[in-house]
Amino acid sequence: MVEVDARGLQCPEPVMLTLAAIKEHPDEEIQVLVSSAIPRDNVERMSKKRGKQVTIAEEGSDFRLTLN
Repeated sequence: MVEVDARGLQCPEPVMLTLAAIKEHPDEEIQVLVSSAIPRDNVERMSKKRGKQVTIAEEGSDFRLTLN
């Protein structure tokens, strides 16, 4: 499992970090942490376009996206 901690970052940085993780670890589960709804939505949309299944969990004021 690969973790991308993009909390506190604004788009496009969380999307770029997630895309790099997908390219580097295409067959592994990736967990992405973001701290607001806009990066959550953008990372989810980009990941789904690349064929990933996305599960989102709220953790306090943050979001954890699990990409499979």
